[in-house]
Amino acid sequence: MDARAIIETLRDGGEPTQAQMTWFANGLATGAVTDAQAGAFAMAVCLRGLSEEARVALTLAMRDSGDVLEWKLKTPVVDKHSTGGIGDCVSLLLAPMLAAVGVANPMISGRGLGHTGGTLDKLEAIPGVSTDVDETTFRRMVDDIGCAIVSASKRIAPADKRLYAVRDVTGTVESIDLITASILSKKLAAGLGSLILDVKCGSGAFMKTRDDAVALARSLVSTANGAGCRTAALVTAMDQPLASTAGNALEVAEVMQALTAPRNSRLVDLTLALGAELMLLAKVDVSPEVAAGKLLDTLKSGRAAEKFDAMIEALGGPARFSEDWQSRLPEANVIREIAAPQSGKIAALDGHAIGLAVVRLGGGRLREGDRIDPSVGFSDILPLGAEVSKGEPVARLHAAGEKAAQEAERAYLDALTIGERAEPLPLMIERVG
Repeated sequence: MDARAIIETLRDGGEPTQAQMTWFANGLATGAVTDAQAGAFAMAVCLRGLSEEARVALTLAMRDSGDVLEWKLKTPVVDKHSTGGIGDCVSLLLAPMLAAVGVANPMISGRGLGHTGGTLDKLEAIPGVSTDVDETTFRRMVDDIGCAIVSASKRIAPADKRLYAVRDVTGTVESIDLITASILSKKLAAGLGSLILDVKCGSGAFMKTRDDAVALARSLVSTANGAGCRTAALVTAMDQPLASTAGNALEVAEVMQALTAPRNSRLVDLTLALGAELMLLAKVDVSPEVAAGKLLDTLKSGRAAEKFDAMIEALGGPARFSEDWQSRLPEANVIREIAAPQSGKIAALDGHAIGLAVVRLGGGRLREGDRIDPSVGFSDILPLGAEVSKGEPVARLHAAGEKAAQEAERAYLDALTIGERAEPLPLMIERVG
């Protein structure tokens, strides 16, 4: 068995065996497969595609290239994954809600990617929090609290880390087969029993069209189920920021408001929908209405806030964070409103452009290793369809300095369309699985 033979099989439209996929994934992890061979493999998959069986084989092989966690808990073990968007802070809200209803959520999350924010970057906007914990701490948190949001160790799906870096420089990032294997290899390594996927669609998502989003959702769901994990997906709207904020500390603030003073919002609605789907997949409840009601009660009763506080303290953050979060989150040097250039309705918001504006403010990374300013971004973002008069605020800007503020204001106004009517996508577009 060797890399060249496997690449040739893919190139010619053949079907690699599970043993060949396992050999190749181990070669990626150990370095036995060269960068040139990894790039050729990725390009062959991109051009030829994989059957469902081969996609499952690749996913399992990449999962098994490192550690695979096993849990001996009396409660279901579940997780949620989003394909990324703007103002998407669902994970920070959902994990403690699930823990509060007795469903374990060991969440291995990522950092910002491109124009989208990262769950770990948001969590680390809280002073003292570090998501780089060892496996012993991770397990103790899940056992004691019921949830933990942490970064992946180097021993989780190392083949994916290697292949992803090669894909990034070989024009093969967009392959649905490779996206599927990349996402699921890391999630399945967490030892899940059930998984819900939030596949974003719209200007702020990687998948811009409904057809593309549904195709990815179907690939993810069929592959995860084929790998033995009960999985479904919701295709959801990302034609505007999910929350009314975009930026690390600002999104944490919105999560804290939902945890301590819940009210109707797109963020809460989507969190309830995803959580209810997970509880059905885990066979905790028999209807989404009952499950969503139980989850909502964790917000109203304060039990979710208690779980969040326990998780934050275990990650090195302040005790009882929910009691005085307003005074603990960092605040930008320059805070001002962005005025509407004309009267009308908010007709369009280019989420991709808004996300990039946050990155350029310092809220994301332009290069690997860049330090993040957790305080910057946008808040009080008016949603699609909102009516506004000329000169009224359409958003509030948070920046480190005046020059950065001016550039970000121009970028936001360029991303904004004010017209006579707006036709936002429904929040939940389609269920797959």
